[in-house]
Amino acid sequence: MRRGPLPPVLIDLLLVSVAAVWGASFVSAKALAAEVGVASALSLRFLVAAAALGVICGLRRERMPRGRGLAIAALLGCSQAAVIGLETWGVHLTSATNAGLLISLALIFTPILESLAARSWLPRSYFAASVGAVVGVALLVSGDGLRAPTTGDALVIAAAVVRALHVTASARLTRRRDDSTLAVVFVQLLVCAAVSSLAAGSELPRSIARLSWAGWANALFLGLLCSVFAFAVQLWAVRRTSATRASILMGTEPVWALVVGVLIGDDAVGIAGLVGAALIIAASYVGQAIERRHRERALAECEEVTPAEQIPRRVGHHANPRPTRATSV
Repeated sequence: MRRGPLPPVLIDLLLVSVAAVWGASFVSAKALAAEVGVASALSLRFLVAAAALGVICGLRRERMPRGRGLAIAALLGCSQAAVIGLETWGVHLTSATNAGLLISLALIFTPILESLAARSWLPRSYFAASVGAVVGVALLVSGDGLRAPTTGDALVIAAAVVRALHVTASARLTRRRDDSTLAVVFVQLLVCAAVSSLAAGSELPRSIARLSWAGWANALFLGLLCSVFAFAVQLWAVRRTSATRASILMGTEPVWALVVGVLIGDDAVGIAGLVGAALIIAASYVGQAIERRHRERALAECEEVTPAEQIPRRVGHHANPRPTRATSV
């Protein structure tokens, strides 16, 4: 008997579960880094993730990228390692709540970088939303009074910038390529594991030897759930729902980071911090909506040129010599 389509609510719940594990990852990463150090924590996370995804790729007989595709995957692996490295160093030096909220600034930075690359500037309303996010950051890190971000806060903000660069580069470098998505991510994880293991050096075996049960639980959670499971579900779900709906549901990550940080990580957030968190989340959603409408409008304008309007270009010297919209493009 042929099974019918899955109910939309199930797809939505799976996408929210991805956001939830990503939001919880900051508390887990902070605990693991405190136990074994940042470099060893990163290495354990990536080794677990690469091993698990390697098994999946083997079972699915995924074809590994070659030549230019392999070089692109390796380059993106380096940028991904930089993102997670900065993020983990940052959460080690600040609260898990701050880290989870500040990394969401990548939702603001990414469209700006994409618009620069495409030479299609965003509307002014988008930058108004960006100002709201900046004000939110100032309130979030203010504590009892306005102050500069801590080193940990600054590292997470830097991670948000690098994540925006990574996402923009991923979209442009992998466009029109038919490399297996799982295989490309597997190569990225191998690069991340190699870089972080090299950074950990001789400390890695000692860290593994003294790792507690709680430490192993955090390493498995970060490697299996936050990396392999989250990516697999994301890939599966976006093929069964709209990209807009998926981005909105997965965009709840900072909300989960706030909830988990306060309830499990024992982070204290004052009134100013709560207002700042609300501003960051609201600005991210509003900015994302403005960017989506801007992109859809630009696509609609590109599709306005009809085949009938393109006739003068095709018939050449038989066309009316006066310039038209099609010939002036």
